Amino acid sequence: MGLLDGILGNAGEVEIEKLEKELAEIIIEGEKIESGYNVLRDYFVFTDKRLILVDKQGVTGKKIEYHTIPYKNIRHFSIESAGTFDRDAELKLWTAGLTEPIEKKFGKKSSDILKIQRTLANYILK
Repeated sequence: MGLLDGILGNAGEVEIEKLEKELAEIIIEGEKIESGYNVLRDYFVFTDKRLILVDKQGVTGKKIEYHTIPYKNIRHFSIESAGTFDRDAELKLWTAGLTEPIEKKFGKKSSDILKIQRTLANYILK
């Protein structure tokens, strides 16, 4: 992910090994990380059981909020691919208990939005 993508809030894919180390105390026994994406310091992770949103707070980023969304609580979602002039792809998730969607932007070259759609569909539509 380039610096400009980060500044614009676009997400880029994170290596699974790095996520496994950072989330070692969060992931439960038998849970498998499928993929993860970061936006500057924050990131979100798809496992075979849930979606984890990680929000690093403060100047140092030592304070961290881990927000878990079980796939069963995602009511619907949408993706929008990047276009010629619109350089980013978007993901929107509507969850139980929230009226507004959770939105994430992805850089045109930094990720495969269709892979994300397949991952969500695989777990939500079971």
